[in-house]
Amino acid sequence: MVLGVAGGVALAPLGQAQTKPYIGYVYPAGGQQGTTFEVKVGGQNLTDDCGVIVSGLGVTARLVQYCNPLGNRESALLSQQLRELKKPVAKAASTKKTKEAAAPWTPRVMDPATALMMRRIETLLREDVRTPACAAFRGVAFIEITIAPDAPPGERELRLVARRGGASNPMIFHVGQMSEYCRKPMITAPRQTLGKEALALRNRPPNEAEDRIQIPCTVNGQIASREVNSYRFTAHKGQRLVITTQARQLIPYIADAVPGWFQPVLALYDTDGKEVAYGDDYLFKPDPVILYEVPKDGDYVLAIYDAIFRGRNDFVYRITIGEMPFVRSIFPLGGRVGDLHPVRMKGMNLGNAELALPPKDAEAGIHPITANRDSAVSNPVPFALDTLPEAFDKEPNNTPARAQKITLPVIINGRIDKEDDRDVFQIAGRAGDTVVAEVYARRLDSPVDSVIRLTDKAGQLLAFSDDREDLGAGINTHHADSYFMAKLPVDGTYYIHIGDTGRKGGDEYGYRLRISAPRPDFALRVVPSSTSLRSKGDTSLTVFAIRKDGFAGDIKLDLKNPPPGFTSSPATLTATQRVGQIRLRVSSIITENPVNLSIIGSAKIDGNVVVHEAVPAEDRMQAFLWRHLVPAKDLKVLVYDPNYRTLPQRVPPELTPAQLAKAEAIVAAAEARGRKFTQKQVAGFARGIKDLYEKGLLTDQFYGDRIAELGLAR
Repeated sequence: MVLGVAGGVALAPLGQAQTKPYIGYVYPAGGQQGTTFEVKVGGQNLTDDCGVIVSGLGVTARLVQYCNPLGNRESALLSQQLRELKKPVAKAASTKKTKEAAAPWTPRVMDPATALMMRRIETLLREDVRTPACAAFRGVAFIEITIAPDAPPGERELRLVARRGGASNPMIFHVGQMSEYCRKPMITAPRQTLGKEALALRNRPPNEAEDRIQIPCTVNGQIASREVNSYRFTAHKGQRLVITTQARQLIPYIADAVPGWFQPVLALYDTDGKEVAYGDDYLFKPDPVILYEVPKDGDYVLAIYDAIFRGRNDFVYRITIGEMPFVRSIFPLGGRVGDLHPVRMKGMNLGNAELALPPKDAEAGIHPITANRDSAVSNPVPFALDTLPEAFDKEPNNTPARAQKITLPVIINGRIDKEDDRDVFQIAGRAGDTVVAEVYARRLDSPVDSVIRLTDKAGQLLAFSDDREDLGAGINTHHADSYFMAKLPVDGTYYIHIGDTGRKGGDEYGYRLRISAPRPDFALRVVPSSTSLRSKGDTSLTVFAIRKDGFAGDIKLDLKNPPPGFTSSPATLTATQRVGQIRLRVSSIITENPVNLSIIGSAKIDGNVVVHEAVPAEDRMQAFLWRHLVPAKDLKVLVYDPNYRTLPQRVPPELTPAQLAKAEAIVAAAEARGRKFTQKQVAGFARGIKDLYEKGLLTDQFYGDRIAELGLAR
């Protein structure tokens, strides 16, 4: 008796939902214009049919291989298949009568398909870790990325897209201009033992302790526990090197890594091994920058490690080394919409660089700008646009007696020029007037940790502010910008004082100080930045309201110009609500790829209807406690067919006569001595073999032999 297997394997329910994919890290987290390369993605809920999307123009990507977690039986089958593929082929016996015996074996000559199968199996076995230190990285995928030569440089977002789970969380990916060097990707760490964490990671052989590179370039790496990565390069006297790091910028928050992100440290050594430069941050940012003028020709070594010698797969970094333009500061930090003042910049290797300011039709808000020098693009810096009149602080104005008189409303572009500097501004007010003072400094990458005060003519303190949390501040962890809204008690003269809490100052300590009557307004964030729903289905998204200058009106939520088939239920954030939900519905449509949706909020303010678009965001936790809304570029929504299921890549072959005979013999022997496995167990074994075959991981011969050994046939 031969058991059938073709119809004996139960399929999952056709309408079964698929969990949304999650990306924990991408390595390397970028590449050079005009190149094609492979990246490794660690995450959860990845599948063989995942697609890849990268924001912006000039970048395409495709899934090469998904390394799903293996069971013991799958691992054993693949190991056996790999041994058979590597087994040499026996030569026919020699017919010549010579003293020299014929070689009995010859290496197997493989066709490209077989060689590809071997590589895929080797990758699966190498990447399989049964008890990972972080379960979020157990799923591994390899992606091929192609960057066009004219792709705009800078930050992008990479997502994986499952046919039913939708688009994953976005992961930062950079398009670079320089040649790139990548260390070998790290293998997923098995579960760590307290005090012996480094034993859980791959020990790098001595030849990987230090890498020789040629500058200018960008180096990519991952930091393991207690590991130091070193790069040796040749530099020449007079070179003005800019060494920038991207680490926390790539993965802002790592939930179980106190303080919540990779804290890289850079050290630069000269030919004699002497440390000549060091950096563990840049201004208030955790990612360090080294600006170094080379004093003499020779070899230099750059080392990077974590500040407290932690390490894991998601401790990913990109270091760019070269004489590229670097902007340390600009002044002013912003301007009036349609009427910008000249902007001065300071930094290194700027030369004839030109600052690309926002266009005249740009709207109010914060815009990234860069300096361009001979096609080389600098680091981006934020630039604020507003509609209010602009002014500049005029020294000396550090006491009420020397206060600078201003007329409201106004935005003052100022600078804490030196240590212990204070700027004081004089305004005239009437009893009952409400005055708002708001500082934009830390949100514009200024190191100013502001403090502001409102005093009357007699010096009495009426209002004070140090730090104010801003839900829209993205990944800033120190909300150092100040804000107050105060009602004036009497007609008279008042003074607004601004300074730095650490009493620091310098050219980089710029600020923008808005002094005006209240301007009620709001901003919105929608979480998460991607979702999926079945055809004719619905889903909810969370919307956060950031209310400004005391605005307490209702905010109506809706879709902006939705594609055909998309609607939303009426939703309103009332005056007492900071968080609410909007429900999306779709008709009987299916989207092959995620579509971008826009959610808008409208409110009546001072008799006018004000409309703002919600910024997509991801709700992220820092160090087990603090939560942040990290902005994303798009709100991705996928509508899937609940009856869709992945079709097999290959159809299993019929067993050969020899294999059928073997199966019959095995069944007969089993019936004679009693069955070792139940029919259900045998069907499960067969299902695993069939799955591996359909994924292109087993040869026809190997598949047939294993099915025959189970006593099964089609």
